[in-house]
Amino acid sequence: MLYLRKPFARDLEEIKSLYEISGSLHLPWSYPPNDYTSYLSDGGRYFICLEESDEIVGTFNISGIIRGPFQSAYLGYEVFSPYNGKGFMSIGLKLIIKEAFGPLNLHRLEANIQPENEVSIKLVSSAGFVKEGFSRNYLNIGGQGWRDHERWALLNENWYEENS
Repeated sequence: MLYLRKPFARDLEEIKSLYEISGSLHLPWSYPPNDYTSYLSDGGRYFICLEESDEIVGTFNISGIIRGPFQSAYLGYEVFSPYNGKGFMSIGLKLIIKEAFGPLNLHRLEANIQPENEVSIKLVSSAGFVKEGFSRNYLNIGGQGWRDHERWALLNENWYEENS
C-alpha cells in the first residue's frame, strides 16, 4: 500500500505541485520550502508513497541528529492534498519510526507541535509519543513569527516494547 523512500531530483515538479495545492492544508502550521533543491537533497528527508502509482502522499524529516550519549533527533512531517484524512500518515509515521529506531539507531525522537494543531497531536499521540512539555516562542514558522510548541517524544525502548 505505502512505502518510504528518499527523494530524487526527478521529484522536483511533483513536490512543487503538491505544496502548491496543499497550501490551505498546511497553513499556518508550515510553509513551502524556500529552496526545493536543498529540500530534496536533505539527508533526513523521506517521502511516503503509494506503491501502485509511486505518487508522493507525504513527507517526513528527521533532523538535528545528535549522536554520542544523546542519540536523539527531531521529527517533522506534512501530508499533501488529496491524501489527508485517509490514515496514510499514521502508516507513514510507523515506517519512519522504524527507520529512526532501526537503521538510524536513535534512542529518542521528538516532535514539536503547535498546541492548536490538534490533528498533528492526535497523530503522534496515537503512535505512542508522550507530551513532555511546552516551549514558548519555540520556532519562527515560515518567517511569520515565533510560535509556541508542545514537545512530544518517543523513546526507542518504549516503541519496541509496544511493537514487538
